[in-house]
Amino acid sequence: MRKKYIALFFVAALSMGMPMASRAMASIEIIEQVMQSVDISVSGSVLHVTGAAGLDLKVYNVTGVLVKSLRVDSDDKRYDLNLPKGCYIVKVGKTVRKISIR
Repeated sequence: MRKKYIALFFVAALSMGMPMASRAMASIEIIEQVMQSVDISVSGSVLHVTGAAGLDLKVYNVTGVLVKSLRVDSDDKRYDLNLPKGCYIVKVGKTVRKISIR
């Protein structure tokens, strides 16, 4: 008899913890992620940057020292860097490239 009460209590406890009915609201949220394609090229000492309007442009030397910092104001921009010959790291937004000025 005691086993029946324990079993009945166990079944009742389990049924109380289970949801009787649930409804999920159907909602679809579309998130568009616009990926900006930044292109960085160099010719001589002129740096050509496309697709970077509104981003920060930073130029570092090979030791990691910031030598130039600019704000890109249009999608197609050219900058005369006026830096000595050598290798530099250019960072525009999250895009990073190694350039060589000759």
